[in-house]
Amino acid sequence: MRYLMVQIPNTPASSSPAPRSAPTSADVARLAGVSRATVSYVLNNTSAVRISEPTRRRVHDAAEELGYVPHAAARSLRAGQSRLVLMPSPAFPAGPLYGRFVAELQWALGHLGYTVVQCGTVGLHGDEAVRAWAELRPVAVLVAGADLAPQAVTVLKRAGARAVVTLGPEAVEGAHALLMDHTAVGRRAGRHLYDTGRRRVGVVVPVETGLDAFARPRLRGVRDALDGTDATVTELPLAYEEEAAARLAARWPELGLDGLFAYNDEYAMLLMRALQDRGVRVPRDTAVIGADDLMLGRLLRPRLSTVHLELPSGRRLAELVDRAVRAPGTPAERHTVLGTAIVRREST
Repeated sequence: MRYLMVQIPNTPASSSPAPRSAPTSADVARLAGVSRATVSYVLNNTSAVRISEPTRRRVHDAAEELGYVPHAAARSLRAGQSRLVLMPSPAFPAGPLYGRFVAELQWALGHLGYTVVQCGTVGLHGDEAVRAWAELRPVAVLVAGADLAPQAVTVLKRAGARAVVTLGPEAVEGAHALLMDHTAVGRRAGRHLYDTGRRRVGVVVPVETGLDAFARPRLRGVRDALDGTDATVTELPLAYEEEAAARLAARWPELGLDGLFAYNDEYAMLLMRALQDRGVRVPRDTAVIGADDLMLGRLLRPRLSTVHLELPSGRRLAELVDRAVRAPGTPAERHTVLGTAIVRREST
């Protein structure tokens, strides 16, 4: 083994160069030959003051040359409010569909001049988590899939949040709400399996923490769709692990199920592979349907049937946040935003 030794010269501390201070707007103004006010107008993209295009270019060139970055906290103090939009990390395992929605939302909010921060609150729950969010003094808070109490909304607003928006099955007093009824997902899947001749239907309910808020309504939706028919519904708890899927597949003969709604495409792919390994023919012996309409489901053989979900537009939510920030006293808005449609492929 070779070692590289680097000798550090014994230099007195007093001879060490002082750390370089960050460039200021005054430095940009001097280099560009303009006032600090002009720098502020240009870099904050203020439309109320007319600045010539050559002057704008000089300011931007000077800022780039110096490596100047505006101080967000100082800008917030001057404006009397922050432009920080806080998104606490969801308490549930987020899949690709949610990831695409968040990416679009962040782009749209950035285009409107907001800074989006995703806040991890591992180990914090309830009031403790809400206080941690409030300490950051966001102008808006977007909470996905969380059980937020009205008192929490009050705490956030007292800390300066002009808008609190929830994304989930129920509205919260004082907060704007994008309502997503996941029973509709289960109803679509259950009705589709029944219409294709399936009468002994299993429904996967993930055991992972945080997914109950979605899984239970989907199970309820299947039960609603098949209520009053000659079909039966069997609840199937399942961990997202190959071993757990294999154990469930080994019980398939005794379960006698001819239809399966597997909560979403990921659980459907997991269990369908385990069933095929046990010799269960899909869809001849058991039809399988997922939800989310992921690309991977189209690459399986047989190709996976699914419930396509129409999530709210990230741009639409960004516009709601902006409206609420500009007019915080307006009544809370409520929008039902989860659309569903069956995509039938080869697995049903």
